[in-house]
Amino acid sequence: MAVPQGALGSWKIRSIVGNMFPLLVVLSVIVLWAGITLEDAEELLEQYRILAVMVPTMVGIGGNLGAILSSRLSTRLHLGTTEFDPRDRDLWANVGAILALAATIFTALAIGAYLLGKAVGSALPLTTLLTISLISGLSVAVIAIAFSFATTYASYHLGIDPDDTTIPIVTNVVDVFGMVIFIGVSALVLGF
Repeated sequence: MAVPQGALGSWKIRSIVGNMFPLLVVLSVIVLWAGITLEDAEELLEQYRILAVMVPTMVGIGGNLGAILSSRLSTRLHLGTTEFDPRDRDLWANVGAILALAATIFTALAIGAYLLGKAVGSALPLTTLLTISLISGLSVAVIAIAFSFATTYASYHLGIDPDDTTIPIVTNVVDVFGMVIFIGVSALVLGF
């Protein structure tokens, strides 16, 4: 894969700020959607308070999974070891690792929320919390994977260093989708 002129080597402050400032403005507006969604879910979170405890972890972990994959993809681009070929076993290994990590973390989140709920008297059944956590978490992980690939590939081909763009884009987009998916799945599972 040929590297676009100046794509991965521009360390000039003007270039980085010129690429990032408009992006951060747009991402700030997008993240407002997560806040509005959270505010709209106030009644659900008031009734099932243990879900409110799960929100920051759900949103944070989703973004972190995307950041991990984006960093790995950017590093492979810098090293010249990836071409985004669907037959690339290393790419699929990275996707598998992210999904396995998501399954593990979101299972632990459900168990932790269950135990905390028991301790403070705000428990939901473990099966309900596992259902909410795993469906939401794995959905967010898939979105994180898709946006990690898309953002890294697009940045690279636009001649922008993926290290400058991928993590802010992926974490913000996944935060928004994470909130929307978590609230939606919670409402659906609880019949709210």
